[in-house]
Amino acid sequence: MSRRKTRPQASAPRSVAPAAFATPTACPCGLPADYTDCCGRLHRGDAAATTAEQLMRSRYSAFVVGDAAYLLASWHPETRPAALDLDPRTRWLGLEILGAEDGGPFHAEGAVAFRARYREGGREHVLDERSRFSRVDGRWVYVDGRFAD
Repeated sequence: MSRRKTRPQASAPRSVAPAAFATPTACPCGLPADYTDCCGRLHRGDAAATTAEQLMRSRYSAFVVGDAAYLLASWHPETRPAALDLDPRTRWLGLEILGAEDGGPFHAEGAVAFRARYREGGREHVLDERSRFSRVDGRWVYVDGRFAD
């Protein structure tokens, strides 16, 4: 899940989500858990994603809460943009995982197909993407995505 607007850079700083984004109670990733115990742990750096799907879900949640620093930190260094400009007026409405290929605890690469709904400019949109993930220094990172035809 990219929505990238700028060029890659070598490293990404860590920061707190802007105040314009609200922290949810239920986790936006769609799993039946509280945000603080689910994707919030990954966003805070208390845990790392063990699968490509878990990273995908946490990245979606990062868009919801406006955590650009987490998005940058979980992006492959060769494809990472220099910065992200997240619009607090964009409302993410739901994530549906359509399928996963590899990306398990013992894989080096994986892919996750998903559908994310969002509202922007008063209109509802759907993002259909197949995202690729790989491990860098043992951690899952987002490489790139291809929009569904």
